[in-house]
Amino acid sequence: MIPIVTPAEARALDAASPVPVERLVERAGAAVAREAIAMLGGTYGRVVHVIAGPGNNGADGRVAADRLAQRGVRVRVHAADSCPPSLPPADLVIDAAYGTGFRGTWKPPDTGGAPVLAVDVPSGIDALTGAAPGPVLPAAATVTFAAVKPGLLFGSGRSSAGRVVVADIGLDVSATRAHVVEAADVAAWVPSRRRDAHKWNHALRVVAGSPGMAGAAHLVCAAAQRTAAGIVHLSSPGGDAAGPVETVVRRLPPFDWHEAVLADVHRFGALVIGPGLGREEHTIRPVVDVVERCIMPVVVDGDGLFAIAWNEQGAPTVLRGRDGSTVITPHDGEYTLLTGAPPGADRIDAARRLAVDTGAVVLLKGPVTVVAAPEGDVRVVANGDQRLATAGSGDVLSGIVGALITTGMAPFDAAAAGAWIHGDAGARCAAVGVVAGDLVS
Repeated sequence: MIPIVTPAEARALDAASPVPVERLVERAGAAVAREAIAMLGGTYGRVVHVIAGPGNNGADGRVAADRLAQRGVRVRVHAADSCPPSLPPADLVIDAAYGTGFRGTWKPPDTGGAPVLAVDVPSGIDALTGAAPGPVLPAAATVTFAAVKPGLLFGSGRSSAGRVVVADIGLDVSATRAHVVEAADVAAWVPSRRRDAHKWNHALRVVAGSPGMAGAAHLVCAAAQRTAAGIVHLSSPGGDAAGPVETVVRRLPPFDWHEAVLADVHRFGALVIGPGLGREEHTIRPVVDVVERCIMPVVVDGDGLFAIAWNEQGAPTVLRGRDGSTVITPHDGEYTLLTGAPPGADRIDAARRLAVDTGAVVLLKGPVTVVAAPEGDVRVVANGDQRLATAGSGDVLSGIVGALITTGMAPFDAAAAGAWIHGDAGARCAAVGVVAGDLVS
């Protein structure tokens, strides 16, 4: 996993380092110069402009300028506060104007189409949230130091940073509690099925769907089956559930169905409850009762989140009273229902607070997904894109996560791995016209 540090944490790392700041600046500048040469494809006859600010960010840029000049590059350094509005033609522009501590706005120059290499973060991007209160010079690549800054993952920062390169300059990030998930992490977390496995070793119970919302139940089950589940039992209270043909369908009454679900839920490795259940008042009590009393790991999604948010006890009381582990999967609207306020710009902090509050693993959905554990650890999944913004996509995600939990994975691992697999499935689909069923395939 790639570590993530906030601007405040980055400053603390600098202050705690036994390496003098001058040496850290030398290492950072050298890393920028190496990336610049790679982008230039060589040094002979190349022209580079460096926009350097007054702080350490600018110092990194000046060191890079010296290194490039030593390699024969024609370099011109411009002070950030007196940079001309239009730069002469060049092969590359290095944006070392303002770093992680910048507040306010700046007016970047016209680069004439030259590619931009940003130092630490593109100038004008809030390094904590990714917000851009003013103009930004979009970068083809960004060299950041020791760890990724949150502002490179969220908001305008994600689209402005280009390719992000993390340079090791000798800072100790071993205590970092937030990380970006990579493919190798998921491969390590997901266990192989034993040669003597039985279908009941990976059994999943699903309570989902209602008249007009049968597709939600189908998508949960289909995704679970394609991920890891050996057998899936599905119920849609008050109606005939519509799962894939391999699904075991079990009827439930329209009211007071919680005892029937709880009677044998112990036979299953996990329960997924909520997608497409509906928001009628008679649905809330059974959902809350099942979530409260179920001894197995539970994934609560969709209308299940509505139920635990709108019952008289409140979501934290319901979830904290559980004996089993819980994963909740809110999007921003559902987060607002659960907490009374939207997540805000700092999504890592928002997910972490809700996890601590409820004792549940929180999978906060969005263009970049944040998974937080009650102990404060956070994993960020950034491989998804706009193809996942389609009806039913969240139902697929619930099925993936539920199936992974049935393999014995810890819920925090299963949620992070599930979000990554979900994003990877989207990346394998067509550029346009994606529907949720495509993710299952």
